[in-house]
Amino acid sequence: MRINLASVLVDDQDKALKFYTDVLGFTKKTDVPLGEDRWLTVVAPDEPDGTELVLEPDRQVPAAKPFKRALVDDGIPYTSFAVTDVNAEYERLRHLGVRFTQEPLEMQSTTTAVFDDTCGNLIQIASDG
Repeated sequence: MRINLASVLVDDQDKALKFYTDVLGFTKKTDVPLGEDRWLTVVAPDEPDGTELVLEPDRQVPAAKPFKRALVDDGIPYTSFAVTDVNAEYERLRHLGVRFTQEPLEMQSTTTAVFDDTCGNLIQIASDG
């Protein structure tokens, strides 16, 4: 068994696609119209057949907005992405205007940072070593 799909609930799929591709560097994999919304996924550019991240519209899930707001209010990231170097990625993203709620923090052998994805979520980046 392996993880094939993961989701992040977003308040605007177009805005999310732009942020996740143009800023974070993911690549669009699937974009299929489904009524007012789309089945929209992105992947890591170096793993086109790897785990897909679904940019899931939150308006279809009544509990999504209060859930997301509670996570943000408590400073809890919705998900985490692995990076090679948190400090370098922090600097790159900060220069692109990304707002961080937690600067790089070293904890034993792991470094993390947390940013606002502009779509209602906090996202953590992490690296080991």
